Amino acid sequence: MLLIPCPWCEAERPELEFRYGGEAHVARAADPASVDDAQWAQFLFFRTNPRGLHAERWRHVAGCGRFFNCLRDTVSDRIVATYKAGEPRPDAGALATGGAS
Repeated sequence: MLLIPCPWCEAERPELEFRYGGEAHVARAADPASVDDAQWAQFLFFRTNPRGLHAERWRHVAGCGRFFNCLRDTVSDRIVATYKAGEPRPDAGALATGGAS
């Protein structure tokens, strides 16, 4: 079981308290009505599936109820960092050298 640190509650809690919300930092079209079907399908259904560091969105449903982002290594399943929704993604190079949490 993963222990996920919620950046809002500032507590590390078991993954059963959270729900996965998909890939983080996916931008919706400013004017969805102007997007054709192929572009809309791309937005809805196609996501990256990297081997290694991946930015994900999570929600602390059994705690504060808020959304946050998480950098997780998909190979080791290790959570590298969590950060509040709306904050920029932390620099992966700084994380590798122990610069951020």
